[in-house]
Amino acid sequence: MRIRDAESVLVTGASGFIGQNLVRRLIERGDRVSCLVRATSRIDELRSSGAQIIVGDATDRAGIARALAESQAGVVFHMAGLVKAMRTADFARVNAGGVESVAAACADRAERPVLIVVSSLAAAGPCAGDRPRVEGDSPAPVSAYGRSKLAGELAAARHAGEMEITTVRPPIVFGPGDRGVLEMFRPIARWNLHVVPGRRQRRFSLIHVSDLVEGLLFAAEKGERLHPNGSPGQGIYFMAAPEDPTYVELGQAMATALGRNRTAVVRLPESLMPLIGLCGDAMARVRRQPGWVNSDKIAEALAGSWTCSSAKARAQLGWSPAATLAERLRETAQWYRQAGWL
Repeated sequence: MRIRDAESVLVTGASGFIGQNLVRRLIERGDRVSCLVRATSRIDELRSSGAQIIVGDATDRAGIARALAESQAGVVFHMAGLVKAMRTADFARVNAGGVESVAAACADRAERPVLIVVSSLAAAGPCAGDRPRVEGDSPAPVSAYGRSKLAGELAAARHAGEMEITTVRPPIVFGPGDRGVLEMFRPIARWNLHVVPGRRQRRFSLIHVSDLVEGLLFAAEKGERLHPNGSPGQGIYFMAAPEDPTYVELGQAMATALGRNRTAVVRLPESLMPLIGLCGDAMARVRRQPGWVNSDKIAEALAGSWTCSSAKARAQLGWSPAATLAERLRETAQWYRQAGWL
């Protein structure tokens, strides 16, 4: 099934991990795909896939308008964003300002496209106790990243009366090509060690990128839309694997995926974690490049459990993951090894 019989699809942030997987799937379906990418982005795979390349910046409203005019998109997937940054202001500029620019440019069109905004569980915040987050819960982000993603959601919501908009909040996304979860695999693959912050049992939701991509397509085709005076959570979906492992269990699942019987768990004192974050910040300044370990991510790691319920997406969209978490982790580990990343 094609997206609403759309003649064209525009994907921002198409050179990123999720974006590349989405573009690949859209091309497989026969959709005509245009990719908005920065001039510095690696686009060889996108170009070879047959997608149209449009150079621009997702924070530039005029540039977005040109991309919409050139692509004649009936659906826009807004993927562009920062997951790590040197400065808090960069999160706000890209993750909030980018959504505002894209939504405003879409709203200016005579024939307005459907807009799918890819946000994050971080915009909602950690769980209250052991209950997974649901879409109607009041957001309570605990990091600069999460606050910027929530600001982006609110920017999109301001245009809800003008066009069709749906927001998707994935948790940890992993799969072939992802470098974030790779950092969790590496100590297990190299030294059979899994480093765990503190002794509290925190649980986490995850989603494989292929399952997320299918969910995004469902959201575009038949998802609930935002409304100016809608009920809390209207037009928003969480999508995650049904398993919510603790961080220790996740490490063991990764060890199993790598063919190991078990992995040694090294617990770091929680009191030490903020210092590790500050060291990561200092290293980023020396390298002039943000790293995966930083104060913002440490704040999220210590905030509690990060789980969410996919019940709404299952009920309304008919969406569900195509494989178990264990199978997806095994596929990912195999890809990392074949690519020489482990």
